[in-house]
Amino acid sequence: MSCWETIADYGLRSLGIGERLLPRSDFTLCQQFTLIGSGLIWNIYFGTLSLLTGFFLANALALGKAARNPLLRKPAEWFIFVFRGSPLFIQFFFAYFLFLQLKSVYPFLAPLTAASLGALIVLVLNTAAYSAEIFYGALMSVPKGDIEAADAYGLTGWRRFRRIIWPTMMRLGWPAYTNEAIFLFHATTLVFFSGFPTTHQKGDALYYANYFADKTFNPFVPYPILAFYFILLTLTIIGIFGAINARLNRHLPRVQQPRIRLLPQFLR
Repeated sequence: MSCWETIADYGLRSLGIGERLLPRSDFTLCQQFTLIGSGLIWNIYFGTLSLLTGFFLANALALGKAARNPLLRKPAEWFIFVFRGSPLFIQFFFAYFLFLQLKSVYPFLAPLTAASLGALIVLVLNTAAYSAEIFYGALMSVPKGDIEAADAYGLTGWRRFRRIIWPTMMRLGWPAYTNEAIFLFHATTLVFFSGFPTTHQKGDALYYANYFADKTFNPFVPYPILAFYFILLTLTIIGIFGAINARLNRHLPRVQQPRIRLLPQFLR
């Protein structure tokens, strides 16, 4: 079987499309690259949707923690404390047990026991807690001079928050939020090693890397391939978030970086 045939058969194997049976012997490098890359689709799915949903929840939690009303502040503080204080692996385990109990009482909640939805909810809540603490710190760091200037221009309430406070909060918290995004994508490898089961061998990148390591008794091939894929994914995240950060800070003067000299200067 050629490498192109392998890609055609196993390229979407993690989604249940293509060859149903996994290779049993004579594992090739192309098979390992293809199947681990196929599993990466699930990691991208979990990470992308968790970031998009958790971002809005994190903003709400940050504002709730900064609120003077204890009815808003205390629930936000406890939510952030619980999800930041407990390991993500344990959160997956207890969430799956809870969803199983709900399924037995309310059968229409059965989709919650699937990793595609149940694990996604856990990741959203987890990243929202960590991101909320980042945004809360950024909110507390907004210069008072900016708020006073907004008041002087007659900007109050929602207009002041939308045009002054929130953009400044994003600029201050975005570098740390970029790190949280990277950690979140790495944390998606815990999904199929937690309470949520893998059905029909449709797992993520780490699932297939572990499969090849067990079958070949050689972890020094599949795990470096897994690391290679995640390094590429991390570079993509850094590029996207870096472009957003440049957009947020487009009004600031750019610092001219000195060029690195690769060759010594002999003549002056």
